[in-house]
Amino acid sequence: MNKKREKGQSHSTRPARPTVPAWIVYTPEEIESIIEELAKKGYGPSMIGIILRDQFGIPLSKPLLGKKITQVLKERGVAPPLPEDLMTLIRKAVNLRRHLSEHPKDYHAKKGLLDLESKIRRLVKYYKKRGVLPPDWSYSPERAKLLVAEYG
Repeated sequence: MNKKREKGQSHSTRPARPTVPAWIVYTPEEIESIIEELAKKGYGPSMIGIILRDQFGIPLSKPLLGKKITQVLKERGVAPPLPEDLMTLIRKAVNLRRHLSEHPKDYHAKKGLLDLESKIRRLVKYYKKRGVLPPDWSYSPERAKLLVAEYG
């Protein structure tokens, strides 16, 4: 076993300098309108960043726009109701609960659900401190099922 290298090194690396590359032909207004169109199609902020990188040749939006993709979405009024990482964890928890309703003796999945829901609660606590979520927001499995049904 190779002890010299950590796992998970195959990801792409960010640009060395966060400056505006010379090859970009889009203006900041055009980039913001592209971001808004992609959000209206149902893409999340991370997927919008990937599409901007792969299809439009825009490596990072922050040096060009002076703000992040989520800030652009908030300004345009198309921001998702919950942060993307929290929504992904909630989707996983709903799917895991559905699995456990079909397979109640899957003890490893039960432990995984406990870990996942504690991670959700920690993240909610963090977002409440940062002011992203309202102070009275709380996680519950029933509410999570409704959120996933409504926002996908």
